[in-house]
Amino acid sequence: MSQTAATPADIAALADSLTACAGELHARIMREIRREALGHEEAQTLFDQEVALRLQANKLYVDAAVLAAGSLALPRRQLLELTEQAREAIRRIERTKLVVDIAGNLLRLAAAVAAARPEDLAPAAEDLKATLSALKDNRQA
Repeated sequence: MSQTAATPADIAALADSLTACAGELHARIMREIRREALGHEEAQTLFDQEVALRLQANKLYVDAAVLAAGSLALPRRQLLELTEQAREAIRRIERTKLVVDIAGNLLRLAAAVAAARPEDLAPAAEDLKATLSALKDNRQA
């Protein structure tokens, strides 16, 4: 099997991972609301991002059989590992702004895959990596 996301099963696995990220984002939003740590506007922004992420994941499920994902040229393992790191970061990080940044990066990544736009996928993946790397660097400092 190729190391690029080339089969419907590969795309569905990515959609599963993005759906799990959306689930973690929802859990995080609800925790923050219960702690009264989010204002209405912040909560609404995060809910909107959660819904958009779920819609993108759902589009991947629907389009998995027809996507020409072989041209995406990013290793599927890298995409899955990246989304797993994002899900963990959403669960653990304290600053809401970073959660918003990660959710936005995930949305760009999902949109690039769903649109089969390799020219958008690499920059979206790099932005997500940079955000996660900066988060890791800040925790170690």
